[in-house]
Amino acid sequence: MNAALRDALKALRLSGLAESLEVRLQEAASSRLNHAEFLELILEDELAVRRDRKVARRIKAAAFRDPKTLEDFDWDFNTSIKRKHIFDLASGEFLRRNRDVLLIGPPGVGKSHIAQSVGRALIQAGHTVFYRSIFDTVRDLMHDEAFEGHDRVMAKYLKPDLLILDDMGMKQLPKRSGEFVFEIIMRRHELRSTMMTSNRPLEDWGKLIGDVPAATAILDRFLQDAELIQITGKSYRLRRETSKPSSKPAKPDHRVASKKQQSPA
Repeated sequence: MNAALRDALKALRLSGLAESLEVRLQEAASSRLNHAEFLELILEDELAVRRDRKVARRIKAAAFRDPKTLEDFDWDFNTSIKRKHIFDLASGEFLRRNRDVLLIGPPGVGKSHIAQSVGRALIQAGHTVFYRSIFDTVRDLMHDEAFEGHDRVMAKYLKPDLLILDDMGMKQLPKRSGEFVFEIIMRRHELRSTMMTSNRPLEDWGKLIGDVPAATAILDRFLQDAELIQITGKSYRLRRETSKPSSKPAKPDHRVASKKQQSPA
């Protein structure tokens, strides 16, 4: 590739095309591609690079806690989780219908893994996602309200195609939390989809939020047209903990040592 062509591709920001052009020129010569076929190939290269970069930007913006995928999930460990149901979520049909999803079950059964994996799959399919723990969500909004940044921060929660609010029940939330969570749920309702995870039964949400009327209003709005997925079974985290090798050093066998001392030289 000559310098003038390289500079022209750089000026046009066609980096994907520039990366593959040498290979495509050789391919065109060996396969005797016509001009239209060659042009189609190099434009496909550019589009592929742009798609990959767009996905990477969206994954970074989603702020997932862990790099989880559905392929990483151990479906055989907990058979109460219906694989087809989760992959149906990953297809994005609930997004197209503006429906919400609640994953509920005890700690360690894979709710956060599933939520983040579904979010990642939906980004690959062209959607936008934002992931946040419920505690961090409340902290964000309470902090920025004090600094007159409420509208700016709230926009981060309202704009994505899917908002994932994780870990309801891990901690008791600060006062006024119900107001912020309800505002998010209410303003996204029937316009954008929200996915929540919780390890506490719905009747405990009033205590968690510290505001029974607000919790009732949140659930009334959120569950109006939501998919409720109950997960039971064993804990993945406990399995990992029990399978770890012990870090304690082995105790010396004093009986062996005493026998060696008594043996003749």
